[in-house]
Amino acid sequence: MAGNSDPLSPRAKLAVTAGKAVAAASRAAGRGSGSVIGGRVALKLDPDLLARLAQHLDVILVSATNGKTTTTRLIAEALRAAGPVVSNALGANMPAGITSALAGGSDARYAVIEVDEKYLAGVARDTDPKAIALLNLSRDQLDRAAETRMLAEHWREGLAGSKSVVIANADDPLVVWAASSSPNVVWVAAGQMWKDDAWSCPSCGGVMQRPGDDWYCGECGFRRPTPSWALNGDHVLDPHGSAWPIHLQLPGRANKANAASSAAVAAVFGVPPQVALERMYQVQAVAGRYDVVQFMQRDLRLLLAKNPAGWLETFSLIDPPPTPVILSVNARGADGTDTSWLWDVDYTRLSGHPIFVIGDRKLDLAVRLEVANQTFQVCENLDQAVQIAPPGRIEVIANYTAFQDLRRRVGN
Repeated sequence: MAGNSDPLSPRAKLAVTAGKAVAAASRAAGRGSGSVIGGRVALKLDPDLLARLAQHLDVILVSATNGKTTTTRLIAEALRAAGPVVSNALGANMPAGITSALAGGSDARYAVIEVDEKYLAGVARDTDPKAIALLNLSRDQLDRAAETRMLAEHWREGLAGSKSVVIANADDPLVVWAASSSPNVVWVAAGQMWKDDAWSCPSCGGVMQRPGDDWYCGECGFRRPTPSWALNGDHVLDPHGSAWPIHLQLPGRANKANAASSAAVAAVFGVPPQVALERMYQVQAVAGRYDVVQFMQRDLRLLLAKNPAGWLETFSLIDPPPTPVILSVNARGADGTDTSWLWDVDYTRLSGHPIFVIGDRKLDLAVRLEVANQTFQVCENLDQAVQIAPPGRIEVIANYTAFQDLRRRVGN
């Protein structure tokens, strides 16, 4: 492995400098962080830059349909116990954003990188990761994302013979099938609330049997592996059978599952579960998610839910009725333009909550709520919804660009 004594080539240095200059100009023009455009420029000047920047780092990749950004943040906190960390903490998770993040981490020892599912195999090829965390695979952005089984196949091909330690969720059959091509897997029982993408066997197409928490294919014998780490209520069980308490400021079962996977990743690098989990307590909000903000004399908790699996997890952590709930859905490029996924979400779980609907596709959502027999009001914007919501803290659930719109409006 190349050490820090192996400096970047003049071309690579030029690429990094140019990328940073473009990013700074983009920020100055008020166009966001600039990390993506900066990374694109840098990669144009040196197509091998990502591989060069990763050379002296222990790289950890994190990929999934849900929970990537939060888990990346939890692993980064845990690994800071062992050395300096660079990470794409704001979620720019395609090659340009990843290149930009690594270019900013010259003194780091570890790189904890969130990777979009479609790019995992390519980024793994470029960065030679020490560890890869795979959390889940479910339907997402129907107009342009590959069907989940195809994504699992790309992962499986990309991981075949990989030297990385793969930390994978034993409860998700698609993830297990993808990870099984790798010679070195640590299985974590992290749970799976959303099962609608895993009723047929990814290996042979047979019908999956699901007794209790177990699963297996009755036709080819593909089955759930025995996990060495497990989420058990409010504890993580390690491979020795010791139970370590999870204390998080982040809400919900899904984040406990993210913490369990993160503890397993940290252990690969010699950070003990107790130390890893204590450090994870520092994380209060992740890129605005879970933040409680003051707006128009009210407390609003901002929750991001991008696809059916994410909405299901989010419904499980909101305050009980009659807490008011504002739902906001857009269908812009970054969200995926097909809103038919709304029909896969079980909105009857919101029964008893006063519901207020905003966002570009508020009428699509209104039709869906009508069919689910929910009581709701369609509002022009956030201000109007907050104005007419009954007293108490308001839960605000939004998909990707709707969430960014809300953050701008509340000044977060």
